[in-house]
Amino acid sequence: MNHTKERILDTAERLFAQQGYAATSLRSIIAGAGVNLAAVHYHFHSKEALLEAVVLRRAEPANQERLNLLDQFQQAAGEVPVPLEKVIEAFVAPTFRMALDPASDGMVFMRLLGRLHAEGDLLSGILISQFSDMLARFGAALRRALPDLPQEELFWRLNFAIGALAQTLRGASKDLAAISDLSPSFDSEKALERLVVFLSAGFRAPVIHGIEEVHAVQER
Repeated sequence: MNHTKERILDTAERLFAQQGYAATSLRSIIAGAGVNLAAVHYHFHSKEALLEAVVLRRAEPANQERLNLLDQFQQAAGEVPVPLEKVIEAFVAPTFRMALDPASDGMVFMRLLGRLHAEGDLLSGILISQFSDMLARFGAALRRALPDLPQEELFWRLNFAIGALAQTLRGASKDLAAISDLSPSFDSEKALERLVVFLSAGFRAPVIHGIEEVHAVQER
């Protein structure tokens, strides 16, 4: 990759992760990368296109790994659906493995993903436009793993899962640590294990209609 282009991408990734997309100006990226505005426009044309390039640089290989893992799990499952835990693992594990690679600055990208999830539809727009086939395959795998879960319920649980993933990607919550005795440490392998267990339980939770049914379940 062109060294100037790579330097711009590295700087943009770091600043977007630290400050958020909206709060990061092209001026600050130019200053941090030691380039001029013409170089940014030449390689990326706009701030939004630069963000997309930052995401795709790491997301494309991670998404290929996701599909490879899902293929492996499907081959192992044979004619039966891939177990829910394996579907979730195939989707979330590549991001965590990226974080474990000290040469990739993966933790910076993880924090960026967490920030983007919190900033509205920026990330989802990129994912839908660039990775719709991958998302469709995982959606189908989830439906096979949870055949009795209504579509509307699956939709909401996916939303909750994305929220949990986004918070995990941002690392341990300092706000939570401030009001508890918990230590804000982050271990990617442990976080992955905990997230898979947590999300699997959430997807398998009974479908409840109304607050009265919630109380009934709690009292059992």
